[in-house]
Amino acid sequence: MLKITLLTVGKIKEKYFNDAIAEYSKRLGRYCKLNIIEVADEKTPDDASEAEEELIKKREGDRILAKLPDNAYVCVLAINGKNLSSTELADKMSKICVSGYDHIVFIIGGSLGLSEDVNKKADMLLSFSRMTFPHQLMRVVLLEQIYRGFRILNNEPYHK
Repeated sequence: MLKITLLTVGKIKEKYFNDAIAEYSKRLGRYCKLNIIEVADEKTPDDASEAEEELIKKREGDRILAKLPDNAYVCVLAINGKNLSSTELADKMSKICVSGYDHIVFIIGGSLGLSEDVNKKADMLLSFSRMTFPHQLMRVVLLEQIYRGFRILNNEPYHK
């Protein structure tokens, strides 16, 4: 069974996000082995300089890299990444599996984004939009799209 890992910066604090994550995690259980790994986020001062922000991204990035499993396909969520439709994402997941990977890791950064070291580890940069979203919300959206992808790949109905 395919393994999917969400490697994310920060914890989910809102109950409604946790409820949605739990629901999609349950739904995904029949398609994959899902693992969600959270690494600590850094507190960012309101008046942080560019150098301070880079240091924060580096610290968070080092935590991500320490948890990154070997031999996995790494997909980093990034504003400058490739935009895919739901069907294209499903097709991409299928192609990843056919190419010999049994593990896909999706990385979601913190409020400042990801360090360049993390982006360099990516096999793919994926963008959901040029807009910025809270990482907690992106976790829900990503899980929904992975679930939708499995439904598409299995020719199962899902609302459009």
